[in-house]
Amino acid sequence: MASITLSGYTVAKVARKQPRHLEVRCVFRRDSGSLTFDVPPSEVSSWRAIARVLRSPMDALGCALFPASCALCGSPLPQLSPVPICAVCWTEFPIQAGPACALCGDTLDVPISDENPASYSLCRACRLAPPPYVRAVSYGLYQDRMKAAIHALKYDRMHPAARGLGRMLAQAIAQFADQAPAEMLVIPIPLHRSKYAQRGFNQARALAENALGFLRKSHPQWHLTLANSALMRHRSTESQAGLTLRGRRMNVRGAFTVSNPKSVDSKDILLVDDIFTTGATARAAAHVLVRAGAASVWVATLARARRIYEINQNANLEDAQDDIGLSGNAPAADGTQAGIYSSHRSSQDQPSF
Repeated sequence: MASITLSGYTVAKVARKQPRHLEVRCVFRRDSGSLTFDVPPSEVSSWRAIARVLRSPMDALGCALFPASCALCGSPLPQLSPVPICAVCWTEFPIQAGPACALCGDTLDVPISDENPASYSLCRACRLAPPPYVRAVSYGLYQDRMKAAIHALKYDRMHPAARGLGRMLAQAIAQFADQAPAEMLVIPIPLHRSKYAQRGFNQARALAENALGFLRKSHPQWHLTLANSALMRHRSTESQAGLTLRGRRMNVRGAFTVSNPKSVDSKDILLVDDIFTTGATARAAAHVLVRAGAASVWVATLARARRIYEINQNANLEDAQDDIGLSGNAPAADGTQAGIYSSHRSSQDQPSF
């Protein structure tokens, strides 16, 4: 057994003659005791273990010289990191749970009935006007840590956060793995050129790129191809802040176009964006893709805003009639109330879906 000593750190390694029993153990010695940890048995891991133990004092020194706080909770960061988000905050992102609409994925107010599950598995908005996409899913709720992290990515330009958020988006997309086609084009919702020039990047594209990186490892048999330029936003839309459900849908109607219809003809499409609010953007984009010849459209977002229902039957019928052109289906005359979302937000709070 060979032994290497580096500044108080001891690394013991089994001889290479027995590769199957290779073991690397790092011991951090102090007067008060010792701290040991094991790493996976491989030659590469041994060097990673050495780097890890050498990094600890470097992190301590770096944090002392350049103290930084978590961008979400404000707690001091225990180590140097390109993403100023602590490990605790990463575990506190709200996950969407409970019964959800089979089409748009919105949380249902009541549990699905066992007697007639098909009738009660749709939300009120989808019963009034079914969307032109097959299904929409999200990882979590647009609130608390999730909301703060998305704001940091979009408006504070914390680009490295796209990796951690992309991992969450990948988990949402993985919900399609058992039912979606084996080959799909992944299209991030585009920004208008003026918005892109102002922001400098498209958050939907950054999330999609990172999500696909994780999905290629977790689902290697699933062929997902990123198509950034397949969909274009050729008309600049006003801020969705303060708009009603009908206003949001009218705002994005006609805003998208397919750059090359042949590129999406007979293809299955996966639309990706950061937040799903009313679904107006998803409906408008999916409608354009279907008209261009897409075989099917699926939607995945990182977060979802909670719907607040308002009893207004007259407005419901108007909203449903507006959706006929986007879904191709007439609304159901069941007298149910359509939903709206709280619009008491600043313009920065407005998600694109």
